[in-house]
Amino acid sequence: MKFPMRPIFYIAIVFGLMFVGPSLTRAENAVPSPRTITVALDGTGDFSSIQEAVDSAMKGDTVLIKAGAYAQDLTVHSKEKIKIVGAGSDKVTLLGRSELVGVLHVGKWPYGATDIEISGLTIGEHGGHALGIFNGNRITLRQVHVKGMVFGQQVQEVRIEDCMIGGSETTGVHLSDSQVLLIGNVIHDNDHGVNVTGKSSVRLERNIITGNLFEAVVISDQANAVLINNTLAKNGGGAAFLGVSTIEASGNIVSLNKVGFLIAASSQTKTSYNALFNNGVSYMRAGTPNIQAPELQAESDMTADPRFVDAEHDDFRLKPDTTLLNRGMFRYLGALPPLLVPAQNR
Repeated sequence: MKFPMRPIFYIAIVFGLMFVGPSLTRAENAVPSPRTITVALDGTGDFSSIQEAVDSAMKGDTVLIKAGAYAQDLTVHSKEKIKIVGAGSDKVTLLGRSELVGVLHVGKWPYGATDIEISGLTIGEHGGHALGIFNGNRITLRQVHVKGMVFGQQVQEVRIEDCMIGGSETTGVHLSDSQVLLIGNVIHDNDHGVNVTGKSSVRLERNIITGNLFEAVVISDQANAVLINNTLAKNGGGAAFLGVSTIEASGNIVSLNKVGFLIAASSQTKTSYNALFNNGVSYMRAGTPNIQAPELQAESDMTADPRFVDAEHDDFRLKPDTTLLNRGMFRYLGALPPLLVPAQNR
């Protein structure tokens, strides 16, 4: 009487496996939910070490750093799609360790890093470097205060936005063979502001670059650069376009520098709708020595007082009576809008 039951028993097992099997496969392939991993010096977080927190992070995770001055350095490599978020650049500082050059390193040969976002913290410097980005792709820095040099080499789709970068004894931002967008930053009080070399492709837009001992911007070698709506003021020089670089510079204010534009004959430089005012010399041809070259001024470039609110105290906003409105395709020239735009000009 029991034998007829065996086929039914086997059929039940087969059907059970048919339903259980896919469920197990789905469970094995399930993607973990993104986590928020906290770092706190007082032990209230998941880690007290930023490095350990980042090392533990998986794709999609966020490392949240609580307020404090961290005598730590950080290297981010072999990571994809993670965020490192500080409690604010006025609340979180990476001090580094004295035996290392630099404090924060993103990417590392041969490992690299991809889709990394860093925001809301201050980075100190050691050995002349603060932040190095190497062999990385889609790296974003936003609202970061860097007290020293930002160095980028062989990186692609890097975005540096709304950051404060300054105090380097050499260069604020040095880029080599890299593809980078610099937008809305203040780059100040370095030897040079931005130095672009190799075969880099760089766009500078709405940056204020001021207080640098030499040029605010140097583009050289075979680099390609676009400078749009920047304010280059109170530097040793405005912008130097050297080597066989290719440059488009439009809508910028270049004021209160010893030299406005220094242009090598070997470069391919196109300027338009720039305002140059109160520079020692507005246009020079690079050579030995450099020579004044007023013929380099484009027809749409102009000599006009930008009417800064208070240039002496580095307030480069435009006064309401500025004449630098509605020039070409630009609603206003330079990095910052006027305090009040008359209704007829809106």
